[in-house]
Amino acid sequence: MITPVFRQNEKNAVKKLRKDLRSGFYSFLVLSILENEGDLHGYAIRKNLETLSDGKLVPSEGTLYDLLKSLRKYGLVEDFQAEVGGRFRRYYRITELGSKVLAELKDEVHVLTETLNKVL
Repeated sequence: MITPVFRQNEKNAVKKLRKDLRSGFYSFLVLSILENEGDLHGYAIRKNLETLSDGKLVPSEGTLYDLLKSLRKYGLVEDFQAEVGGRFRRYYRITELGSKVLAELKDEVHVLTETLNKVL
């Protein structure tokens, strides 16, 4: 018999599964936001996520910057610095590869959405 990892701890199970669900979804959302809105700095991306989700999806700054670093590593976004109000800010933009990957992911999200609508 297998011993349950979360043995009688619903809170930990929900936390773990919520994190798993959101991690790939955040990548999709960030790419979509950059494609729709153009070049943005991290805080603006975070505010977009907050606005779009009515405050329900607000990744921590650390989570967002780790995600952007990962997307940059895969060549899906690129970053650059720009001076705004005498202060340098790091901006992100979706790359051509990022747009191609996003187009394929949109098909996958449609399938997932249709399936979820049938289950829920």
